[in-house]
Amino acid sequence: MNILMVCLGNICRSPLAEGVMRHLINQKGLDWTVDSAGTSGFHNGGLPDLRSIEIAKAYGIDITDQRSRKFVFEDFERYDQIYVMDSNNYQDVIRLATSDDHRSKVSLLLNATYPGMNRGVPDPYYEGGFEGVYRMIEKACHDLISQAEMKI
Repeated sequence: MNILMVCLGNICRSPLAEGVMRHLINQKGLDWTVDSAGTSGFHNGGLPDLRSIEIAKAYGIDITDQRSRKFVFEDFERYDQIYVMDSNNYQDVIRLATSDDHRSKVSLLLNATYPGMNRGVPDPYYEGGFEGVYRMIEKACHDLISQAEMKI
């Protein structure tokens, strides 16, 4: 399975989600890939936010190899699942979709933990803080893997 994590700038939430999911995939020995992107190109080529790097490191995850990039139309073809962090990201990604197949790949990450509730992962700059956001993302990634394993 190929997974893409998406937030606004691809420097806080989606790099954490990519790092956490990659870590869990490696622990489980799953043949999955994960990447991340942002709906804006504000930080193209930049490292994740230092606070995201620090919180990931506190949990034994290194995200310093990641670089910000903008979500592009071709991502619909590259990835099986596209998990967005909030409703604004969802709308931005869906706006680029040209088919029901594309749209069916996109969902809010926290729907893995809170099915159908369409909760967003808060931007840690404004609410939730980096520790709280990390914990939300980690729980959702665990839940995604558990749900996928139940389908196998």
